[in-house]
Amino acid sequence: MAQIVLATLNARYGHASLALRYLYANLAELAERAEICEFTIAERPVDIVESLLAGSPRIVGLGVYIWNASQSLEVVRLLKAVAPEVVVVLGGPEVSHEPAEQEIVARADYLVAGEGETGFRELAEQLLAGRRPAQKVLTTPLPDVKTLASPYAHYDGADIAHRFIYVEASRGCPFSCEFCLSSLDQQVRTFPLENFLAEIASLIGRGARNFKFIDRTFNLNIRTAERILRFFLERPESDLFLHFEMVPDRFPEALRALVARFAPGAVQFEVGLQTFNREVAARIQRDYDVQQAEENLRYLREQTAVHIHADLIAGLPGETLASFGEGFDRLLTLRPQEIQVGILKRLRGTPISRHDQAYGVVFNASPPYEILRNDLISFNDFQRIKRFARLWDLVHNSGNFVHTAPLIWQGQPAFAAFMTFADWCYEQIGQFVGIGLERLAQLLFRYLDSDAAAAAIEADYQRKRRGRPTWLAGSTDGRRRVRRSQLGERQRRHTGNDASDGPCSKA
Repeated sequence: MAQIVLATLNARYGHASLALRYLYANLAELAERAEICEFTIAERPVDIVESLLAGSPRIVGLGVYIWNASQSLEVVRLLKAVAPEVVVVLGGPEVSHEPAEQEIVARADYLVAGEGETGFRELAEQLLAGRRPAQKVLTTPLPDVKTLASPYAHYDGADIAHRFIYVEASRGCPFSCEFCLSSLDQQVRTFPLENFLAEIASLIGRGARNFKFIDRTFNLNIRTAERILRFFLERPESDLFLHFEMVPDRFPEALRALVARFAPGAVQFEVGLQTFNREVAARIQRDYDVQQAEENLRYLREQTAVHIHADLIAGLPGETLASFGEGFDRLLTLRPQEIQVGILKRLRGTPISRHDQAYGVVFNASPPYEILRNDLISFNDFQRIKRFARLWDLVHNSGNFVHTAPLIWQGQPAFAAFMTFADWCYEQIGQFVGIGLERLAQLLFRYLDSDAAAAAIEADYQRKRRGRPTWLAGSTDGRRRVRRSQLGERQRRHTGNDASDGPCSKA
């Protein structure tokens, strides 16, 4: 029966918590009295509490993040209601900033703010010895990463077989982007490289194949990045998958040459561009060389097999809907396999809120704290952008409609054309939840209404399924067509941002 339970709610089962494994590895002699329990946000809080209390623990340590904040609050409410004697200790980025404003912190017994490997162990030692510190919020200095115990042995066989293995070669970020929590820790600290690679080799020997590096700036130190890439290139295993978060304008020739050696499907780069608007970038201290970033992305797409996941953020202070669309179109010409359209969030502790008054910004007070409106983009248009992002994921980022998707914006600016399509889909079916491949293909068929579209949809459909759908049969001469005049009228309405369109306005 473990006296200490380390727990969190992951976004989905395929995510394994590296933070819990760090805490466990650094408990020293207390590790034999502890266990890790991971859940997902899809599970009921009452069932989570039942599992947490099954072994009658004395301490429950709970990792709280933006994606699980609401569910974690309910877990803590229930824990303190049914087992008030259990000491609840919180940690994680969501509660490490502005703790006085949070109900979950008020209900818990302690909070270990920041990187908690040493702070949690010291608190647990005191609690198990019968001493309760008077101070509720405990902040410890940043740990020396060179002395931290490694967490990687605590990925078990099920983790290796079914989940992504999260790893990190460094912590911190030297940049000051105001929307990002990493900007609060500008001291970049690197783990001893040879020890780290030995741990990765051990994981590979145990069967691990999917690695996600959580370093905020993997290619900041080019020599370290090169050494890690060479390590993987020299491995005999041919089925490795590697994910890195990359600084967009730091790809010197030596790094390019290494990246070009990886086989298709082996490497994914997450490249955070966020905006192409130089004034907006300067306003939020997002300092990068836009032209160099474009050149790098063009090289990666044309000369390597890397899968590029590029990020843009809608709602940055000073960015209009039109300028965001221009940035989106500019990025699309570089042909990344995925473009993630994110909505600006006011993460606790970040300085992005200093612009609220100047730009009339209103954020949602509930997680994930997304922007609702500002003086430049209306609430209605932010809702439209969210639907755009969801449908873009389903149609473009999924790779399910490689032939069909470009027909949506053929000969037009892509952002505006796809927004019109998203608005039309919303008119037809409401929210984009639970849309299967078949239904999405039918929507595309109805909207595009051309023989070329029918051929493209059939080609895409048959990449995923056998046969030809019955509703596509006889498409060139027998299908019921949407009248061009009606479709054109819909496009004109949506281009004009008619706020009356949508399910609520239908008779």
